Amino acid sequence: MSVQVSVYQSLLEWCSERNVILVAVSKTKPVSDIMALYELGHRDFGENYVQELVQKQEELPKDIRWHFIGHLQSNKVKYIAPFVHMIHGIDSIKLLQEVNKQATKVGRIIDCLLQMHIAQEETKFGLDMDELSNLLVQLNNFPFVRVRGLMGMASFTENQVQVKQEFTQLKKYFDQANASLVSYKLDTLSMGMSGDYSLAVEQGSTLVRIGSLLFGAR
Repeated sequence: MSVQVSVYQSLLEWCSERNVILVAVSKTKPVSDIMALYELGHRDFGENYVQELVQKQEELPKDIRWHFIGHLQSNKVKYIAPFVHMIHGIDSIKLLQEVNKQATKVGRIIDCLLQMHIAQEETKFGLDMDELSNLLVQLNNFPFVRVRGLMGMASFTENQVQVKQEFTQLKKYFDQANASLVSYKLDTLSMGMSGDYSLAVEQGSTLVRIGSLLFGAR
């Protein structure tokens, strides 16, 4: 077992004090590692491959809240729609339409986060502010989707000033989006991973995704 129990307990306490949700990123990790955290009371787990998520969902307790945190292809939404707790990476209206379509089929409302492009790397997916604004005014067209907030990933760099600036930018997007919404407000801002979670929370993150700190390096 590679689960870092003492690290988990201190990190959970740290997050609880700040009202931050801790998602344990369990991608590529065995069922036994997930069960080790489950038995400590943890329920929020993140996966980024559809096939792996479906397989683990079948094998593990049904009260686990599965977060899909990878880049989701439209043709694979149907496999996770019956059970996924939250989809983190909605980066296009096309994908949102497909989530709404598959959620309609299974008769459930699926929580989603809209992914914003904040990193300098071109490889990162995500919306810009104009695309976000265009999407937000169309939310009534997706009755089986509940957009809970925004998420984004900072650049993979040692430059903490740059990372902080990117998190600050995402918080600005979040506040602007909320200011534009009338009927309801976003409540989730997902940013921060093992290497930068404390900086992310300082800038307003309400959900962090931690993998290597909890399970060891891949």
